[in-house]
Amino acid sequence: MSKKPIFALVDCNNFFASCETLFRPDLKDKPLIVLSNNDGCVVARSQEAKQLGIKMGVPFYQIKDLVNRYQVATFSSNYALYADLSSRVMSTLETLAPTVEVYSIDEAFLDLTGIDNLTSLFDFGLTLRHTLKQWTKIIVCVGIAPTKTLAKLANHAAKHYSKTQGVVDLTARERQRKLMALVPVGEVWGIGRKLTQRMESEGILTALDLANANTHYIRKHYSVVVERIVRELNGESCLPLESITPTKQQIVFSRSFSQRIHELSVMREAISDYTARAAEKLRKEQRYAKMITVFMRTNPFNPLQPRYAPSRSLEMTIPTDDTRELIKASHNLLQQIWQDGHRFMKAGVMLSDFYEPGVYQPSLFDPATPHANSQTLMKLLDQVNHSSAGRLYIASQGMRKDWSMKRQKLSPSYTTRWEDIPWVV
Repeated sequence: MSKKPIFALVDCNNFFASCETLFRPDLKDKPLIVLSNNDGCVVARSQEAKQLGIKMGVPFYQIKDLVNRYQVATFSSNYALYADLSSRVMSTLETLAPTVEVYSIDEAFLDLTGIDNLTSLFDFGLTLRHTLKQWTKIIVCVGIAPTKTLAKLANHAAKHYSKTQGVVDLTARERQRKLMALVPVGEVWGIGRKLTQRMESEGILTALDLANANTHYIRKHYSVVVERIVRELNGESCLPLESITPTKQQIVFSRSFSQRIHELSVMREAISDYTARAAEKLRKEQRYAKMITVFMRTNPFNPLQPRYAPSRSLEMTIPTDDTRELIKASHNLLQQIWQDGHRFMKAGVMLSDFYEPGVYQPSLFDPATPHANSQTLMKLLDQVNHSSAGRLYIASQGMRKDWSMKRQKLSPSYTTRWEDIPWVV
C-alpha cells in the first residue's frame, strides 16, 4: 500500500478567457483575449488567439490591426467574475480531495496520498476533470507526481500533449526522466529567466540536466532553494502542502489611472478610495495595521516630463482597521509628498505591521483612543457593501471617479450582481 506522498496540480486552462466564454456560447472556438488594467496589455488568451500569434503581455495598441482582421473578441479584466468562478472551482476540489492548497486564482495542489489504493491515479485525474467540467464548466489539466515540482512538470505535459487526455501520472521514475529530458530547464517551477541563462551557460539545458546535477555543487554555487528543486526533481518531497493560507504580511492596493492626475484634490480622492479598499481587505484578514504607506509615480517612460516617484510611511499610534483613521493618515502622507507640476499615472496605499485583535497593548500615555463603536460601524459598512443593497462610501472617496482605471470592454458580472444575471427567454 502506498505511503509516499502523492500530489496533484490542478490548473484551469486559459482561465480568464474560459470565464468570459462561459456565458457567451457564441464565442466558442473563436479567438478571445483579456486585457490588463486600463485595457493596456494582453493577460489572457484563448487557444485560438494563441494560434494567431498573439503573445502574452503585448500592448493592445500593437495588435489592433490583428484584432480587427480576425474579429478577436476583447474583454477588460472582470475580477469579480473570475474570483467567483475560482471559488466554485476550489470548493468543488475540496469535495473531491482530502486536502487542498489554493496556489493561485486558477491553480491548486491536492494531496492524493493513498488514493492509488482505491483507484488508479490516472482515472482519478479524469474524474477531477469530468466533475469540474460538469459542475463549473471550467476545463482543467491535472498533473500527478510524488513532489510538487514534478506535479508542475506533469501538468505542463498534460497541457501540451493532447494524447494525455489532460491528465499525466508522473509517479513512475522512468516516466519522470523521460519527460524531464524533453522539458527545457526554464520550464521548471522556480527557475526564472536569470537562473535559466546562468544554467544554460553551464550546460544545464533540460530539467533532466538539473535533476542530475550534484546537490552540493548546486547548494554552494546557487542556493538552498535551488538545491531543494533538484531534490524535488529526484522524487524527494521538500515542499509540503499548505492547507492553511499564510497570513498576509502586507496589503497593497494600487492602480494606474485612466488619465493623468495633476490636481491634489483629485489625487486625494483616489488615495481615499484606495485606502478604503485596502482597509476592507484588512478586516477580511481580521488584522489591525500599525503602518501605512502612500506612494505614487509619474510616467517613467516619458522623457519630456520630469520623473517623480515619492513614497512616505506613517506609524499609527495604535493599530487600527478603521477606514476613517486610515484615510486620515493617508491624507497626511499625501500632503507631505505632493508637488505641483507633475502628472501622475499611478498611486497606491500599503498597510503593514499587522496585529491580531486584542494582542496590541497600548501604552498608558498613548494620546489616541479608538473611535467609539468603531468595530460595529466597520462591520455594518462591510455587510452593506457585500450585499445587494448598494455601497456605502466615505465622502472623501468621491462619487464620479473620473480617474478610475479604464475598462471599456468589461463583461457583466454574471454570478455576483443581480442585474447582470443572464435572462433566458
